[in-house]
Amino acid sequence: MTAWAVVVAAGRGERAGFAENKVFQPLGGESVLGRCLRALDATGRFQGIALVLANRDMDAYRALTASEGACASVRTVVEGGATRQESVLNGLRAVPEDVDIVAIHDAARPFVTDAIVAKSIELAVRKGSGVCCAPVVDTIKHIDPETGRVRTLDRADLRAAQTPQTFRREAILRAYERARELGWSATDDADIYERHWGEVCLFEAPGAALNIKLTTREDFLRMSQGFETRIGIGYDAHRLKEGRALILCGAGIPHEKGLDGHSDADVAAHALMDALLGAIGEGDIGRHFPDADAEFKGISSMLLLARVMRLVREKGYRVVNADVVIAAQRPKLAPFIEEMRLNLAEALGVGFDCANVKATTTERMGFEGREEGISAQAAVLLSKGGDRA
Repeated sequence: MTAWAVVVAAGRGERAGFAENKVFQPLGGESVLGRCLRALDATGRFQGIALVLANRDMDAYRALTASEGACASVRTVVEGGATRQESVLNGLRAVPEDVDIVAIHDAARPFVTDAIVAKSIELAVRKGSGVCCAPVVDTIKHIDPETGRVRTLDRADLRAAQTPQTFRREAILRAYERARELGWSATDDADIYERHWGEVCLFEAPGAALNIKLTTREDFLRMSQGFETRIGIGYDAHRLKEGRALILCGAGIPHEKGLDGHSDADVAAHALMDALLGAIGEGDIGRHFPDADAEFKGISSMLLLARVMRLVREKGYRVVNADVVIAAQRPKLAPFIEEMRLNLAEALGVGFDCANVKATTTERMGFEGREEGISAQAAVLLSKGGDRA
């Protein structure tokens, strides 16, 4: 069984009152679209994602992937239509014909959980459809359009449909093509399916109450309050010594001397690790990787950074951005900055623009200026929240 997601992000989101498409707005240090794609990708249940965007937003999406990193599951980006219905159809047509199941999801619902996705796919496999819903908590009034009479509906019998709405690919594609032929207009995918095939299978799952669609500016303000951010700073210094390799941010730097230390003495990576550990309240690298431990003798600091990042993720945090400054009189580091940034971006799981490295001299002052050693400082911003299981 293979499954794809069609993520619909081609609207304007005018009710939110932003100058650009609301899915590119930041929420807890990450764009709404980036958070949505990451949530779907993290389930590991999709072999691909067809992302549907308006033509006007293609440049914004390219900028997003440069700053936050591309989602590996996005296999194709499709231009949307004049309505959501047309956009979904364009997305469905882009899904390979050998795919069994398609989950249609609004990008403005970035808090989707694995439990929701899993249940929707399971029901689509067994029953042909799986539509996430939530109980209606407000009292609903029905106003007769002809008489104006008002009556109260029993909310126990009502459900608010959400996304993902998941179906067998061939069936939902046929329903959408039929709707286009007959001029049907519907507000969601389940409505299209119902008109062609009949009743859909609704379900509730843990997290459905928080799987809200960000529609108004108030939604953004309310959900932003659920995020926690932390800042960490780090500093390290090592002495230069002949016969050692010079490694900075995982990059080998040609020089007659290298940094002395128990590990590879990557001073920049060490400063960054201390910043990360400080932000999550886990002490410093000396506590986690003591220089008396033979296990860490000569080890690559990038491997140690990977261990620190596991701690960061275990505590529920993600890196928003990191900034590292290296103080060295020699050698000139400018030719190696891009490689260092790429190494850090990969290790931290962020886009290139979110992993900054810069180098400076001390105008021959201090131990760096006398070429006795090299120092580094780092600052990181972490974010937690929004992945509301």
